[in-house]
Order: sequence, then structure tokens, then C-alpha cells
Amino acid sequence: MKGDFFMKNVIVLGAAGNIAKFAEEYLAMQDDVNLKLYLRHPEKLSTEEAKRGTIIQGDVLDEATLAAALQGQDIVYANLAGEDIEQQAKTIVKTMDQVGIKRLIWISSIGIYDEVPGKFGEWNNQMLGATYLPTYAAAVKAIENSDLNYTVLRPAWLSDKDEVSYEFTQKGEPFKGTEVSRKSIGELVAKLVEQPTKHVHESLGVNKPNTNGDKPEWYQK
Repeated sequence: MKGDFFMKNVIVLGAAGNIAKFAEEYLAMQDDVNLKLYLRHPEKLSTEEAKRGTIIQGDVLDEATLAAALQGQDIVYANLAGEDIEQQAKTIVKTMDQVGIKRLIWISSIGIYDEVPGKFGEWNNQMLGATYLPTYAAAVKAIENSDLNYTVLRPAWLSDKDEVSYEFTQKGEPFKGTEVSRKSIGELVAKLVEQPTKHVHESLGVNKPNTNGDKPEWYQK
């Protein structure tokens, strides 16, 4: 019934990201979603991508702009990167608390808990370095220590394959697989928006099934 139709206001932080663009495509198909696209460089969106939501130009470290953008939102989906990712996380947590928003979907990295076993784990640590993983781990720690209803996603190495295929591991479990498509992560984000009470306070490793190995396939040659 029309009277029971509840619109979800969803803001995407880092809306020009490669995963975010897939998520936005899926979210635009949900009739009950209003999208805001928050990003520093709106010109990175194609004309078609820009039509999917209201565009707000801003940096997440600009607390005043971020707070204004978060007003009236129900779900925050953060698709961010950078050496200052810990500060970005802390600013988002602080601003969400100020505005009164609880639901956060956060994209992080494989390996932040040293959860990747075997030779692939050794290779992953070597490739991502001694700075990247601790920084991304610190960002997630800030989120996990907050009072937000968060879901952290830790994708395997990302591919551009046109496929949706994934499985989960929980925090504390050994990571499975070596790769997953960006399209898969985008679809998963859209499912979390569709069912926002699922996987709350969980940190999910996400991989394509049956992709075990010492490296992702494109590094094995």
C-alpha cells in the first residue's frame, strides 16, 4: 500500500569510487531509496551517473559541509581511501553522532586483522605494506569502538569482472579466497541498504568462492 511506503535517504561518501558506482547503479533500482552523492570531484561522474542522486561537493574532513549533507539521512555508505583514512573515519563517526544517524556501511581492506592465512596472507601483507594495513585497521577500530550500527566490508583483491559472486567470513575467521569483483561488492552494499538490520556490528570478509591460491589469478602469470 502506498501509505506503507517508506523512503530511505542514503548518502554515499566517495561517490566517484569504482565500487561506489556499482552500488549507486543498484541503489538507483530500488524504488524506496533517495540518493545523495557526496564527493570532492563531481566531474568524475558521467552524465548518467550524476542523474542517480543529488550531488554535494565536499570533503569528509570538512565537518560543517558533511554535517549539513548528513541532515535527514538514514544510512551512510562510505567508500573512501587515503593516508588520512583514520581521521576520515573519526570525523564521520563524530558527525554522525552529532546529527543523530546510526547506520553506517564502511568499505575497508583485506588483512586489517592479520586474518589472511598462508602464502596468500604473506603476499598480501607484502603488497599492502607496513603503513597501509595499520592505517585502515585504525580506521575500522574507530568505527567498531563507536555506538554506530556499522557493517564493515573487507573485500578480497578487486577485479572488474562483470559478475556477482561472493561469500562471507566473519571477523575472527580465516579469510577465504583471493579475489572478488567490484560489482559484487556494489550489489552487497545495495542489499545491506535494502535490509538495513542485517549484519549490524559485523565485519565481513568478502570473496568469490573457489578462488583459493597464493595470489589473485592476474598475478599468477
